[in-house]
Amino acid sequence: MTLTDTVAKNIIRKLLDGNDYRIEIVTLINAQFLQFSIDFFRKVIDAKLNDKHVTTDWYKEEFLNPLLTKTEIAINSGLNMKTISNMFNGATKKIVIDASNEHYDTLFAAIQELVEIEKEIDLTLTIKIKDVSVDLNISETLIVINTLAVKRAALRGGLWSTAGKRVEKPLMQTLCRLYHVPSDFYKMTYVKTEAEASEETFEREIDFYLCNDGHNYKCEVKLMGKGNPESADAVIARDSRVFVADKLSDTNKAQLDSLAVEWVELRNSNGYRKFKLVLENLHIPHTDYAGNIDSDLDAIFAEIFK
Repeated sequence: MTLTDTVAKNIIRKLLDGNDYRIEIVTLINAQFLQFSIDFFRKVIDAKLNDKHVTTDWYKEEFLNPLLTKTEIAINSGLNMKTISNMFNGATKKIVIDASNEHYDTLFAAIQELVEIEKEIDLTLTIKIKDVSVDLNISETLIVINTLAVKRAALRGGLWSTAGKRVEKPLMQTLCRLYHVPSDFYKMTYVKTEAEASEETFEREIDFYLCNDGHNYKCEVKLMGKGNPESADAVIARDSRVFVADKLSDTNKAQLDSLAVEWVELRNSNGYRKFKLVLENLHIPHTDYAGNIDSDLDAIFAEIFK
């Protein structure tokens, strides 16, 4: 799953404007979920019409069909791939098919039991496309509702995770370009020297580096909510020197100050301008920013997203 460049640009704009960026992710989740729902309902109509003479469970016959992709099978059964991988330490197609069939049978049995207990409740879902329509009974409807719920959860988890990863490096590039930091003084990856490469050390993934006088200062970016204790943990784990966040609590700031970590809180009014102080403290060459951020961002984005 990927985050489009347009959404990434919108997120960076909102961050630098000191606004909340989350509506961009929510809008993307809604758009993808609604499109999935419409496509799924079309498949349900086709499946039920095609299997109207099948005496076994038509949903299982069609939506847990081994010819489908393993991701489709998992979602249709009410599971997501990450759950299966965690449960079985793997996610080969055979594992997914076996896990999905077992889970679906358990889910279906639970729904049947619930329907028997709650006899006074009846529910019919009618799906109609043009002149073709099908009715789903309460058991079938609950299966469909559960599938849609799992899909939305999978989209939500994937897009929120992707948002941070997709925006981190372009955000730091944008800050550096706003302050005209020479390209020799920042980089997105670090190539170890021969001596470093020969050492058996584990290097966590780093978002960005600011460089000067032989120093490569690790920069950590977290688009997190206020008060999230992950801030100091991330900095300690990666031995970062610079921390850029959406929001920071007073406790977060005190923790970072105690660790001698330079930080920028973007949600403040003109919060991104604190990046100038970071550059000064690390003796990184730069020019104070005094331009029009809207027009300047257009030019910067044209370069870094090309």
